[in-house]
Amino acid sequence: MIRDMATKSFNDKALRSNSYSNLGLTEYKRGVSKSPQVLSLLASVLEKTIQKNERSIKVSQRKEVITVFHGSKAPALSIRQYIERIFKYSSCSPSCFVVAYIYLDRFIQQRGVYLTSLNVHRLLITSVMLAAKFLDDEYYNNEHYARVGGVSTAEMNKLELDFLFSIDFKLFASVETFNSYCSSLEK
Repeated sequence: MIRDMATKSFNDKALRSNSYSNLGLTEYKRGVSKSPQVLSLLASVLEKTIQKNERSIKVSQRKEVITVFHGSKAPALSIRQYIERIFKYSSCSPSCFVVAYIYLDRFIQQRGVYLTSLNVHRLLITSVMLAAKFLDDEYYNNEHYARVGGVSTAEMNKLELDFLFSIDFKLFASVETFNSYCSSLEK
């Protein structure tokens, strides 16, 4: 009940932001097949970041820091396809993708890693799952997210724990932070 009131307060304050409606966060209803704008904008931002990071790594010839989130090769699904898949099968609110973006940023800052094509998919499924657990009233368990993300349940559990420790379990995002990330997605 208290969490419901906090989430409602968060959403009420965020609703006052133009970004909130521009990203398609206001008209979402479960079961609606139309994808909110936030999904394509997030995919675009992540793709640009990855291109920049991979060029930087290649030019500088530095070794990339390897984490449990790294795969041996990039998945066949594009980032946009993967985000759409997560949205379709997780039934989480579109706001979760903004909060997941906040979590991704925190993770990268804390760990000092680059977002690349080898780690973005696992980082995405983990951050969206954590955002759904923290923000939404109803969410699926780790086993479900593992199936959606294409990893085993044991790996999903390990990814979740590693991510949480990496961000010092700081899952709260203020309305101001949320609005700031919404604005950055729109640019």
